[in-house]
Amino acid sequence: MAVTWSTQTLANESYVEYSLWNEELTLRENATISKFIDGSSAHRVLYMYRAILKNLTMNTVYIYHVGSLNGWSGIYSFRTIPNEKRKLFAVYGDLGVVNAQSLARLQKEAQLDYYDAILHVGDFAYDMDSDQSRVGDQFMNQIQEIAAYVPYMVCPGNHERIYNFSNYKSRFTMPSNGDGENLWYSYNFGLAHIISFSTEVYFWWEYGFAQISNQYRWLEQDLKWATASENRTKYPWIITMGHQPMYCSNANQDDCTFYDSRPRSGLPYIHTYGLEKMFYDYGVDLELWAHEHSYERNHNESKPDIAL
Repeated sequence: MAVTWSTQTLANESYVEYSLWNEELTLRENATISKFIDGSSAHRVLYMYRAILKNLTMNTVYIYHVGSLNGWSGIYSFRTIPNEKRKLFAVYGDLGVVNAQSLARLQKEAQLDYYDAILHVGDFAYDMDSDQSRVGDQFMNQIQEIAAYVPYMVCPGNHERIYNFSNYKSRFTMPSNGDGENLWYSYNFGLAHIISFSTEVYFWWEYGFAQISNQYRWLEQDLKWATASENRTKYPWIITMGHQPMYCSNANQDDCTFYDSRPRSGLPYIHTYGLEKMFYDYGVDLELWAHEHSYERNHNESKPDIAL
């Protein structure tokens, strides 16, 4: 379990104290510290702390707080992945700070243990970099009452792109088996192998073309692992999450309204690094998207007699 927090002034030694429910906070994990510099002209500084809690017992409730000699947070709790087959996710994207109408419900239900994990499919605060990243601070304070209690899993959206996704990369701690900066990664959860990736590599070329091929090659290797017979038996569901969808039927001119959408067909004109065929060939069961601010559920577009 990864715990991440930030301060405006540096605490040279900071850590998580934790224990089983209703016990003394006798366990401790030191945090690593990184310096975040906002990309605006003011170069506002924040300090990011990360601690990894290891060797936790399955289906067990822990309590914890974070801090240092300078001060401590309140006490929070989380439950590790249950052994039983119950796996309940809250899935959404495009939340925002100002008009997050579902925020109160999500906060309440996370604290009542309704969910095993949150999947936030890109676009967070509108925008985290705004006001020298203070909007990012505001957003993280809002979701603290969710993410402090349940794993909060993310992928980048187009609204995170400023300063090469620096707020997004710095504020979250995802599995490091992908690019190591939260842009693409995967993990196993219950009966599912879940793959988070960046559709944004197809749109924001100013950050380099190499990221497109790097992600594509990683996706193929990860899907090869997921579809190996022993792994597919253990994790029969393969689920992907990326922000900008391959398909949509909205009456606008967004990329997903075109037949050759970039995540689907790849780079314009040359049509390389498209994901539709790869996902179909490796038997992806469910693809989660956001971006369009509307709800759609599609049949498999490659083989329409199979429902997704």
